Amino acid sequence: MLESTVWRQYHRNNSFRIAISEFCVLDFDNLIVEDKVLYAHLKSKLTKKELKLFAMDYANTNEDELKKEFSYSDEDLEKAKFKLYKKLKQDKTRLAFRITARITS
Repeated sequence: MLESTVWRQYHRNNSFRIAISEFCVLDFDNLIVEDKVLYAHLKSKLTKKELKLFAMDYANTNEDELKKEFSYSDEDLEKAKFKLYKKLKQDKTRLAFRITARITS
Protein backbone atom coordinates (compact mmCIF):
# COMPACT_ATOMS: atom_id res chain seq x y z
CA MET A 1 0.00 0.00 0.00
CA LEU A 2 2.66 2.55 1.03
CA GLU A 3 5.63 0.75 -0.52
CA SER A 4 6.83 3.58 -2.76
CA THR A 5 6.85 6.38 -0.19
CA VAL A 6 9.80 8.48 0.92
CA TRP A 7 9.53 6.82 4.31
CA ARG A 8 9.95 3.33 2.87
CA GLN A 9 13.18 4.35 1.11
CA TYR A 10 14.83 4.46 4.52
CA HIS A 11 12.71 2.04 6.59
CA ARG A 12 11.63 -1.55 6.04
CA ASN A 13 8.15 -0.97 7.43
CA ASN A 14 5.69 1.84 7.96
CA SER A 15 7.15 2.88 11.31
CA PHE A 16 6.16 6.51 10.74
CA ARG A 17 3.24 5.92 13.12
CA ILE A 18 5.71 5.32 15.96
CA ALA A 19 7.81 8.31 14.93
CA ILE A 20 4.78 10.61 14.82
CA SER A 21 3.69 9.38 18.23
CA GLU A 22 7.14 10.08 19.68
CA PHE A 23 7.82 13.48 18.17
CA CYS A 24 4.30 14.89 18.29
CA VAL A 25 3.85 13.76 21.88
CA LEU A 26 0.62 11.95 21.10
CA ASP A 27 -0.68 8.68 22.46
CA PHE A 28 -0.20 5.91 19.88
CA ASP A 29 -3.86 4.86 20.28
CA ASN A 30 -5.13 8.36 19.43
CA LEU A 31 -3.52 8.44 15.99
CA ILE A 32 -5.53 8.01 12.81
CA VAL A 33 -5.98 4.26 12.32
CA GLU A 34 -5.42 3.97 8.57
CA ASP A 35 -1.74 4.26 7.57
CA LYS A 36 -2.58 5.74 4.18
CA VAL A 37 -4.61 8.59 5.69
CA LEU A 38 -2.06 9.21 8.45
CA TYR A 39 0.78 9.36 5.93
CA ALA A 40 -1.24 11.75 3.75
CA HIS A 41 -1.60 14.08 6.74
CA LEU A 42 2.15 13.82 7.40
CA LYS A 43 2.90 14.70 3.77
CA SER A 44 0.52 17.64 3.87
CA LYS A 45 2.10 19.12 7.00
CA LEU A 46 5.76 18.81 5.94
CA THR A 47 7.59 19.93 2.82
CA LYS A 48 9.19 17.22 0.68
CA LYS A 49 12.59 18.14 2.04
CA GLU A 50 11.36 18.05 5.66
CA LEU A 51 9.68 14.69 5.12
CA LYS A 52 12.86 13.23 3.67
CA LEU A 53 14.93 14.67 6.50
CA PHE A 54 12.48 13.23 9.03
CA ALA A 55 12.65 9.77 7.43
CA MET A 56 16.43 9.81 7.16
CA ASP A 57 17.00 11.20 10.66
CA TYR A 58 14.62 8.68 12.24
CA ALA A 59 16.53 5.94 10.40
CA ASN A 60 19.68 7.14 12.22
CA THR A 61 21.35 8.17 9.00
CA ASN A 62 24.89 9.42 9.47
CA GLU A 63 25.17 13.21 9.87
CA ASP A 64 27.65 13.38 6.99
CA GLU A 65 25.18 11.62 4.68
CA LEU A 66 22.44 14.05 5.71
CA LYS A 67 24.68 17.04 5.01
CA LYS A 68 25.66 15.61 1.64
CA GLU A 69 22.07 14.74 0.65
CA PHE A 70 20.73 18.20 1.45
CA SER A 71 23.90 20.22 0.77
CA TYR A 72 23.86 21.53 4.33
CA SER A 73 26.65 22.76 6.55
CA ASP A 74 26.70 21.64 10.18
CA GLU A 75 24.82 24.75 11.22
CA ASP A 76 22.25 24.45 8.40
CA LEU A 77 21.53 20.83 9.31
CA GLU A 78 20.96 21.70 12.96
CA LYS A 79 18.64 24.56 11.95
CA ALA A 80 16.68 22.30 9.57
CA LYS A 81 16.26 19.61 12.25
CA PHE A 82 15.22 22.21 14.82
CA LYS A 83 12.63 23.66 12.44
CA LEU A 84 11.33 20.20 11.52
CA TYR A 85 10.86 18.97 15.07
CA LYS A 86 9.45 22.31 16.18
CA LYS A 87 6.87 22.05 13.41
CA LEU A 88 5.93 18.51 14.48
CA LYS A 89 5.32 19.69 18.04
CA GLN A 90 3.05 22.59 17.03
CA ASP A 91 -0.62 22.03 17.80
CA LYS A 92 -1.77 22.78 14.26
CA THR A 93 0.50 20.00 12.98
CA ARG A 94 0.28 17.35 15.64
CA LEU A 95 -3.47 17.58 16.16
CA ALA A 96 -4.00 16.77 12.47
CA PHE A 97 -2.77 13.25 13.24
CA ARG A 98 -5.42 12.54 15.87
CA ILE A 99 -8.47 10.39 15.19
CA THR A 100 -10.81 13.35 15.69
CA ALA A 101 -9.04 15.28 12.90
CA ARG A 102 -10.13 12.61 10.42
CA ILE A 103 -13.78 12.90 11.42
CA THR A 104 -13.86 16.68 11.05
CA SER A 105 -11.75 16.93 7.90
